[in-house]
Amino acid sequence: MKNCPNCASTSMRAYEFHQQEVEQCQECHGIWLELGELDGALSVADNGNSQVYMEEALGEVLGESKRHCHVCDKKLSRYHLMSGFEVEVDTCSNCFGVWLDHEELEKVTQSPAIAQALLELDKPTHKRTWLFQFLSQMPVEYNLKPKRTPWAMYSLLFFNILFFISYSVGVVNESFAFNYFALHSDQVSHGQQLWALLTHMYMHGGLMHLVGNMYFLYIIGDNLEDTLGRGKFILYYTLCGLGAAVAQILADPNSTIPMVGASGAIAGLFGMYLLWFRHASLTLMVIVYQKKVSPMIFFGFWIVTNIVGLYLANESGGGVAYWAHIGGFIVGIVIGLLVKKKVFATNPLLAMLNSQEVKVKR
Repeated sequence: MKNCPNCASTSMRAYEFHQQEVEQCQECHGIWLELGELDGALSVADNGNSQVYMEEALGEVLGESKRHCHVCDKKLSRYHLMSGFEVEVDTCSNCFGVWLDHEELEKVTQSPAIAQALLELDKPTHKRTWLFQFLSQMPVEYNLKPKRTPWAMYSLLFFNILFFISYSVGVVNESFAFNYFALHSDQVSHGQQLWALLTHMYMHGGLMHLVGNMYFLYIIGDNLEDTLGRGKFILYYTLCGLGAAVAQILADPNSTIPMVGASGAIAGLFGMYLLWFRHASLTLMVIVYQKKVSPMIFFGFWIVTNIVGLYLANESGGGVAYWAHIGGFIVGIVIGLLVKKKVFATNPLLAMLNSQEVKVKR
């Protein structure tokens, strides 16, 4: 009886792997697939591709393996499964069989979906994205398109814009709106105007303030809503906004300067996005050079600028609620960490895209 390539056990038994009869080791639970069986299995698995040709297009050769072929006993060779998805598999150059460790099975099964995702994620910057960012100074996002229409995110956009228009064109008196619906730390810290903890998130101090916040909500909110669902997306958004308000109040409880804006709540979305979408990219522009970077780098740079801004504001005064930004971001990180395991369990492709084996071109 032939031995297991991994643990040398002789307890290899027939096993059905996505309608292909392969051999599985009863000790380490890895499987041996003969020529054609890997492509056949992946073509019927639920991975979005019914015509897979993986065996003839493996990724980088990594060298000779310590393992031996289950069929002809020759030394196996180590390969990356495919370019951009560095799962290591062992193949025989003589009989073309493939050995998969047990922990690799789900990753290999979903590899066609990963390949399709990488086509979207690896898109390069081009003249249109450069021109957009040069003129607007806003980043461009590279991520997968959501599977569902993000109605909750659209609702937040609508209400923020509606409230801004209402007091900008005089439907509601602007002084009245800022006196009663903006957040006044000195009032809230003494138990007054507590509703402003919520209402301040839907007010903005000017058109560019509104446009900047709504743009960031638009580019990252759709993926977060698609991942969480509408109800949880609105709940976590609101909790981040409340956390941002509390941080600002604690930092300066006697301030009489009204605070408005969705940026604290959106900063919380930044924190969750950073933790769950490491495969996404956002663009930074240095003078005229545009570069795709990871969310970790982009939002790391953003939080550093807020910390520096906070220091400079303490020295000279200023009108930006840096503590709200930092507080909202921290709340988003905490929420993201607390629910990350559940989010990945209900979104297996998202979990796989966050694995270290996935390498996005930037």
